[in-house]
Amino acid sequence: MTDWGALAAERLARIAKVSEPGPGVTRLPFTPEHRAALAEIRDWMQAAGLTPELDAAGTLVGRKPGAADSGTFYMGSHQDSVRHGGAFDGIMGVALACLAVQKLAEDGDTLPFALEVLAFADEEGVRFPTALIGPRALAGTFDPSVLALADKSGARLDTVMEGFGLAPADITGLARAPGAAIGYLETHIEQGPVLETSDEALGVVTAICGIERHSVAFTGETGHAGTLPMRSRRDALVGASEFVTLAHHLGREDPELRVTVGQLDVSPNVVNAVPREVRLTLEIRAPDDRQREAAGDLLTRKAREIAGRWSLDLDMARTYAQPAQPCDPDLRAGLVEAVMAGGGAGVELASGATHDASAMADLCPIAMLFVRCRGGVSHVPEEHASAADMGRAVEAMAALLASRATV
Repeated sequence: MTDWGALAAERLARIAKVSEPGPGVTRLPFTPEHRAALAEIRDWMQAAGLTPELDAAGTLVGRKPGAADSGTFYMGSHQDSVRHGGAFDGIMGVALACLAVQKLAEDGDTLPFALEVLAFADEEGVRFPTALIGPRALAGTFDPSVLALADKSGARLDTVMEGFGLAPADITGLARAPGAAIGYLETHIEQGPVLETSDEALGVVTAICGIERHSVAFTGETGHAGTLPMRSRRDALVGASEFVTLAHHLGREDPELRVTVGQLDVSPNVVNAVPREVRLTLEIRAPDDRQREAAGDLLTRKAREIAGRWSLDLDMARTYAQPAQPCDPDLRAGLVEAVMAGGGAGVELASGATHDASAMADLCPIAMLFVRCRGGVSHVPEEHASAADMGRAVEAMAALLASRATV
């Protein structure tokens, strides 16, 4: 019997060496490291009986025809990393998908539908100010205007892709027919502490959280810190700090809500002057769009009240919104059953982070399986999932696919 977890750990340790120099893993899209990673992934796909082919968006697609013309089930994740990231985020989902297909073959299971394992080029959005090109291309939602975007060196995305041997002009032709797309399964490390706290190897995702972001600016009046009386002050930082505290406590009131003030710019930002202006960012995430939007509306009202209380001007606007993507109830129930059959409790939880699945949702039903990560950390060199947990994930993935054969 193959030890699927040990094989996954071995493969991930090997491909982790395909990285720019420095701590952890740095593997950006359309680079020599990306090309070397594709060579590794091709081997994984071929070992699983998949036929690999690189498409115009830089996605390595491994395909296995079905026993009948019954559509295609998709699995996968992304090959790229953040700078100085870990060895599991994204790439683990590609490795485990290949192993799940290989396990089905070893078990003698024949599926009526085709399988495609997808190794997407760019999910993190680190090199270029865009991401999810691969899944958006398949879903038919790709915006060709992003090809004109440039990285920090000034190199345009389309030029870089052409230098990688791709044909970006052909990306819009990659769209799959929705009627033939059965579903998409992405396996990913949790990137949080819920599973470790619950002493569970696997969790089933309920939804990928929606996101909205606001720009917020409180403006008052500066003055000498020693001569301006306290009761005469229009201190922008006082108002901003009250708002930050309020936002934090609102997020703590609901376990499904995430509220973050991640950036502050204070002016004039000197030791002996009252702050005249504070600009900050507000981000809200929730698995339910109504919940997220209600939090945004509430914090907008509270910001106005705070500005009025401290005689400040307020400029606040929503700058970004991404809807939540619920996971398909049928696929989700099948994953819970597969996890429980392997001895797990079938823990269900939302994903606060965005994944390739959020773009694939425009093509077909989606499902996500989370694997416990040590310390709940991700995007750092210390990121880790155990071989035992990954082995259980492979078994659950294969069980879900086998169960779909009879649906």
